[in-house]
Amino acid sequence: MKSMTGYGYAVHSSADSQLEVEIKSYNNRYLEVSTFINPVLSSYENSITEAVRKHARRGKVEVSVRLRIFRSSSEVLVDQGLLEQYMKCFDTVWKETGLSLTPDASALLGIEGLFSVRCADDASAYKEALDECLEKALADFDASRTREGEETKKDLIRLGRSFEKANEEIGSLISSSEGYFRNLLLERYRELEIHNYDESKMMQEIGFLLVKYSINEEQNRLRTHIKEYFRLLESDECVGKKLDFLCQEMNREVNTTASKSQNVEITLHTVQMKDDLENIREQIRNIE
Repeated sequence: MKSMTGYGYAVHSSADSQLEVEIKSYNNRYLEVSTFINPVLSSYENSITEAVRKHARRGKVEVSVRLRIFRSSSEVLVDQGLLEQYMKCFDTVWKETGLSLTPDASALLGIEGLFSVRCADDASAYKEALDECLEKALADFDASRTREGEETKKDLIRLGRSFEKANEEIGSLISSSEGYFRNLLLERYRELEIHNYDESKMMQEIGFLLVKYSINEEQNRLRTHIKEYFRLLESDECVGKKLDFLCQEMNREVNTTASKSQNVEITLHTVQMKDDLENIREQIRNIE
């Protein structure tokens, strides 16, 4: 079991450069990968995204790739044609006005487009370092999600046991609850017997009401759901969505049990079960 929240980091340093890869992830219904990459390495954006997708199935994942170049081989170029055109213009103004317009260096630097920078740094020169950093960062990322997932799993097991215990307590109260309800109806029948109520009809009514208020069916379904709950917790699959759906079904059965129950103790146990389910659903929002 893995959490959707994780963090991974790796760095590669050399005399000429330093490359860092940082990976963060947060809860999200689906997988969403965002990348923030140094322009020099932008050609590797798709391969970085695909590598992340092999490690994460759900969550919002942010990948930052930072590159600092200590010794650059970039060149500053001068547009010779544009410079000649500007110098001709200065010369024309001098001839027409007699004013000396000899441009200084600062004036030339302000001319838009006269100077340009050609980046001679080749992305392939950093490919090996990038692959190494990305692999280490992803391993760190996976390890952090696994650690957090295991801690969440422990809490989910504890909450599941509490839910199961409350359900077992309800099961132990069913027979006494049905007996109490049956005796109550029979007592009422005896009170009405003096009015010549038909006994067979009254017994049919009792049977109907017992079926109406019986929670045996809900108990059986809840036991099945609880068994599946613990199976999913031990699974290596991506179980977040399955657990969420299962909790919805369990909540439905608990609500039905509460609405049918005429027993105060059973009602109190359903309150405990609802509280456990709420805490479980809060935890599984972070499960992949």
